[in-house]
Amino acid sequence: MEIKVGDQFTGEIIDFTHEGNGILKVNNLTIFVNGGLIGDKVVVKIDEIKRNFAIGSVVDILEPSIDRVKLDFEVREARGGIPLIEYKYSKQLEWKKEKVKKDLFKIAGLTDVVVKDTIGMENPFRYRNHVQIPVGERNGKTLIGFYELNTNDIVDMDSSILQPEIGDKIIKIIRTWMDKYKIKAYDRKIKKGIIRHIGIRINRDNEAMVILVTGNDKLPRVNELIEELTKEKVISIYQNINIANFSATYGKVYKKLYGEDKLLDYIGDYKFYLSPKSFFQVNRIQTEVLYNKAMEYLDLKKDDIVYDLYCGIGTISLYMAPYVKKVYGVEIIEEAVEDAKYNAVVNDIHNADFIVGKSEVVLPKLVKEGIESNKVVLDPPRKGCERAVLETLAKMLPERIVYVSCNPSTMARDVKYLVENGYKVVKVQPVDMFPHSAHVECVVEIQKV
Repeated sequence: MEIKVGDQFTGEIIDFTHEGNGILKVNNLTIFVNGGLIGDKVVVKIDEIKRNFAIGSVVDILEPSIDRVKLDFEVREARGGIPLIEYKYSKQLEWKKEKVKKDLFKIAGLTDVVVKDTIGMENPFRYRNHVQIPVGERNGKTLIGFYELNTNDIVDMDSSILQPEIGDKIIKIIRTWMDKYKIKAYDRKIKKGIIRHIGIRINRDNEAMVILVTGNDKLPRVNELIEELTKEKVISIYQNINIANFSATYGKVYKKLYGEDKLLDYIGDYKFYLSPKSFFQVNRIQTEVLYNKAMEYLDLKKDDIVYDLYCGIGTISLYMAPYVKKVYGVEIIEEAVEDAKYNAVVNDIHNADFIVGKSEVVLPKLVKEGIESNKVVLDPPRKGCERAVLETLAKMLPERIVYVSCNPSTMARDVKYLVENGYKVVKVQPVDMFPHSAHVECVVEIQKV
């Protein structure tokens, strides 16, 4: 059967993609559906045809899922970051657990792993301490908002359920300033205009750092903006200059316009000073849950020597350090390592060393130098671990490995290698770091056989 753009099909949504699109199967065709929830019976229009699947949008919901909930508030932002917002939260948590189990079975071939119930949030809203909001223009009107799922279309918003209320106030102030002084959004096609993105970091005490991303070094009437922003608890303002024509939000050049160099935030009792370019987990409440679980699975002892690979600004390293003999953190981004060293001093921790470099290069070098560890934390980016890291671990055979994953698929691939080379997976704890999205983090306890 030939499928054309514009064709319509009726069926039931049976699953989600990793982006949060619904999955509909009609005959032998898989359709990824923006806006569909598991259990919805829908009419779907085909918007795009790919080689092995099609992309569609919901024309009509014939029968809503029994797990579709009616919200008691209005969503005033793009659904791109919260595609599951109308799916019952308990069902989101169940789906995330099943996603981890399926990946471990399909990719790693593991059938008997204990995957625990996903740990959710008591209040799964306004949890992001860092947002990056695109700025654009349509028909002469300033647009400030997130992209819609699967598009580069900005959905204008005046509030977001993802960030604390001070973030909404900051958006309103910047929009008013742009309109009053005719400050244009940057247009990448013609390379004209000023504002590209707004970065907002918000700490535990509801203080904010604002990062104005501009397409060049111009920023007119900035003193008027600073005056308005600092009426709120904005304690630091930076300009970031991004002249690149690709999708990266931040460029390399930062200019401080006002206030503090860094923003002080906490995970548990530990202090972390964040520069505008620091990587920091965006959900501090669930990060504490995640790290406590990692420490539990490591079963830390006072004579342990721990490698923390892909350590970022050293958050897990500093969390573990008081309970072990020594921690070695390895991170490729030089500024992150500088942050880690600074945060070690701030937290009065003296048994954590941080090394700049690729984990796949530094790890074999440490082993060659005779600095072996008995426990290892892996916290790689979404692409997972490099094979050289896994190969070195298979030779070292530390007694325990804890894998902190933001992508169950690449975690399952890496775990498969470790299981084939002297290890067993004891248990897996999913943690909901990003409520209402299809993303799931998990902590995996891996022991030497």
